[in-house]
Amino acid sequence: MKKSIIYIALTIVVFGSISCKKYLDLKPLDGIVREEFWQTKEQVDAAVTGIYASMLGSTGNDLSLAEYFFIWGETRGDMVAPGFRANDSEYDIVNLNILPTNIYANWRSVYQTINYCNTVIALAPGVLVKDNTFSTTHLKRATGEALTIRALMYFYLARTFKDVPLKLDATISDEDIKPIPKSTQDSIFIQVVKDLTEAEKSLPTTYGALDADKGRVTRYTVNTILADVYLWMEKYTEAAAECDKVINSKNFGLIGGNSNLFTEIYYEGNSNESIFELQFDAQKLNPFYFMHVANTRRWGAAPHLMDEVFGVDLLNAVPLVDQRGDGVSLRASDLAIWKYIGANGFGTSTRAPDQSYAHWIFYRYADVLLMKAEAINQLNQPIEASRLVKTIRERAKAFDFSQTMDSTSKTAMTEYILQERQREFAFEGKRWYDLLRNAKRNNYQDIIFLLNSARISVPSDRQQAAINKLRDKNSHYMPIFLYEMQTNKLLVQNPFYK
Repeated sequence: MKKSIIYIALTIVVFGSISCKKYLDLKPLDGIVREEFWQTKEQVDAAVTGIYASMLGSTGNDLSLAEYFFIWGETRGDMVAPGFRANDSEYDIVNLNILPTNIYANWRSVYQTINYCNTVIALAPGVLVKDNTFSTTHLKRATGEALTIRALMYFYLARTFKDVPLKLDATISDEDIKPIPKSTQDSIFIQVVKDLTEAEKSLPTTYGALDADKGRVTRYTVNTILADVYLWMEKYTEAAAECDKVINSKNFGLIGGNSNLFTEIYYEGNSNESIFELQFDAQKLNPFYFMHVANTRRWGAAPHLMDEVFGVDLLNAVPLVDQRGDGVSLRASDLAIWKYIGANGFGTSTRAPDQSYAHWIFYRYADVLLMKAEAINQLNQPIEASRLVKTIRERAKAFDFSQTMDSTSKTAMTEYILQERQREFAFEGKRWYDLLRNAKRNNYQDIIFLLNSARISVPSDRQQAAINKLRDKNSHYMPIFLYEMQTNKLLVQNPFYK
């Protein structure tokens, strides 16, 4: 897909730029909304492709979505540390001193992608009567892709900001521009489930090509996102059932054995383990090279990871090594985040700046296995959960260096699964969300997960203030960006930031 289609959409810039003057003014350029565009199935396909293209690149002066997803998912956790080129907004996030002026509190690019989805959902059905080669099946697939990406975007928003505006109609003309109040996180999750359930019926299991199967949403993408959403909703039976749909398909597997885990998953991308990932390549680079490479580093690996997360074997003559650590997730010698800048799995050579096209992985098969482990453990099946965790650990040749897995205890397995996710998905934009999801369960029974994270990541002179802030659950979500508050008088600021 990415070679022949994605960059056509980027060249056309199917959805164009946005005005900064009106709230959620996400109107595409005339070329996509005027009547002469929505005439053929090829134009529908170009519009759908534009949805994916919008996630790859920045709009106007804004950041790309991949950069937002990294910042939102990692920088409040305990896996990364700011580098010498980190900006004030990034330091403020680490120190839990986030203000409504923080540049990473800007949700505009996410809503732009949502509007592209809404536009396809609204206008693609009209092409059925204009192009007799455009079938109902083709239409359902197109709208299914739009529904899935819309659901994924709202899932990010609800986990990051909690209550957010829910806009399901397209902004096509000035008449469509109106202020919208926030909807609750619960209602956002309900809409996400509704969109995904509808999309599942019409999406294929394969598009017949590897890069399309990994770079476009399939039925398995829907199942995987649904499993994640159900974990957040604490619907564990449903989460496990969605995981089983992916597992039972036998279309995915873990990369391990004689395979090079780094090369197949992170350097080349689109591995057998992949379920959905953004398809960066030489024509469209990702934002990570200059974020993570030594001479311009804004983010590096936290210094405790090798000793306390991946482990260092001091007992055996030939040391055991967790294959996900040095040379894969990070380079231990200088704490570089290796997944995005490395050129090999040995930590010896970085990519060149014009080769910064490591994919952004939304989901892979290891996530499905660990989400199922989390779900069934919460259903009081810790032994069965431990078997799934062992499968992941065996692939990585992981070894016990600090804590032996207690497969008889639901509480112990909850913490162990969280730790395993920390190792498995290092720097993949999941750590903060994992900590928050586990902490808030049962009315914040395990808020200690967040407090312990702050004890690791926040500088000692700011640590107690950060911990005190974390005791207020409203602090766990970002503020609404000041500009949005100024332009939409129906918005109410997150209570923590008033």
